[in-house]
Amino acid sequence: MPFANFKVPAGSLDEKQKELIVTRTTELYAEIYGERARANTMVLVEEVTDGGWGIGGSVLTLAMLQQPSEE
Repeated sequence: MPFANFKVPAGSLDEKQKELIVTRTTELYAEIYGERARANTMVLVEEVTDGGWGIGGSVLTLAMLQQPSEE
């Protein structure tokens, strides 16, 4: 059974965006494995509590992720 697990900041996606992730991921697996995979593809969109993750030794928050990137 194909399985994909997306971890996203809590509150960063609305229901339509989550549905889009599920739909497109399922389409991708069906494209790769064939139509037989569609009915068994599981996609999990997990919302991680704000401040519940980090990168490079620093805790990230939704506010930090939403800041424009400096170029």
